[in-house]
Amino acid sequence: MGLERRREASGGERHRPHGGRQAGTHRSGYRKGRLHRVGSRELRSASRDRSSAPLAHGGQKPIDRAGRPADGGGHRVNRRRFLTTAVAAAGTALSPLAARTVLATPRTDDLVVTPITDRLFVISGGGGNVTVFDSPEGVLLVDGGSPERAADILRLVKERTGADHVHTLFNTHWHWEHTGANRLLGPGGTRIIAHENTRLWLGAEVNCKWRKRVFAPLPLEARPNETFYTNGALYFGGERIEYGYLLQAHTDGDIYVFFRNANVLVAGDVVSVGAYPIPDYSTGGWIGGTENATKTLLELADESTRIVPGIGPVQGLDHLRAEHEMLSTLRLRLSKLLAQGMSAQDMIDAEPTREYDAVWGDPLLFIRNVWYGLSLRARELGVSIV
Repeated sequence: MGLERRREASGGERHRPHGGRQAGTHRSGYRKGRLHRVGSRELRSASRDRSSAPLAHGGQKPIDRAGRPADGGGHRVNRRRFLTTAVAAAGTALSPLAARTVLATPRTDDLVVTPITDRLFVISGGGGNVTVFDSPEGVLLVDGGSPERAADILRLVKERTGADHVHTLFNTHWHWEHTGANRLLGPGGTRIIAHENTRLWLGAEVNCKWRKRVFAPLPLEARPNETFYTNGALYFGGERIEYGYLLQAHTDGDIYVFFRNANVLVAGDVVSVGAYPIPDYSTGGWIGGTENATKTLLELADESTRIVPGIGPVQGLDHLRAEHEMLSTLRLRLSKLLAQGMSAQDMIDAEPTREYDAVWGDPLLFIRNVWYGLSLRARELGVSIV
């Protein structure tokens, strides 16, 4: 089923996806470091951009799982190109990671490093969590922190790993506090993998009303250059790395990245610590999708799994179970209040989250965003608003 995708709040042209999808994998052509893809479905090169954003839920139909065929050729990393473009981006002739750090006064003393295994660690304090996998074949990152701190994070990555180059970067979703390293790594040839919807949002002007902020599109070279629609897996540095789509959860482009051998699950902002998980209704997120996403993560994890949230300390299975239970209860409860004709403020005044607030914090923004997300799906959900 081909559904329209449109550029959010930019007044841009409508973009109708093709009905079919191109199956199989795309040969990356990386010259340094072996990155072997296993069972990847619908991976595509995004080196030739389409700037239309995916369909958000402003009263429109929901995003379909169906994707579109690849729209570009292979993405090859050329060492000489990496060096020259990184130098140009940083404004000085240093090694790629070192060059980027001159963009701002270096400051890494406030960044916190949390070891998970001998080859995996998390950097926090610079926006969203950054998961670093260090292997003889290269460095792989999941998320890249905020734009303001990305250079500091990359400096710390270099200090910890000795690597001059980040081989691969995953974007768990499009939000700015997780995609800050894209501008610094993309021009140098780093492979950037994300869901196709994330690439589209990063190529559009996004009016995020609940944040009272308009986000400008990233330059073409800073956007994901390999995207997918459902799931995939790759071998890198002796580790099997699985990744998959979390349909319309925090946004409509969320993914998880699972280091299978290490049993480390990176969940992005679908998993929240010390605060309610906020669905971004402006780009397709809603409470039902977040609930379903936590169920998917529960099916992947076991009692020994370390779970990396979007922000905050590493968690275990008990936390994920608690979040799923909370979301399941509140989705039903808030849907009933919506059917009674309650406004967002009415819901807030009714204090429907009272028993959870001690753990999850101030519910105001959570309830407000849940109300918008449910309202935009009322017909789809069969909810008759009084």
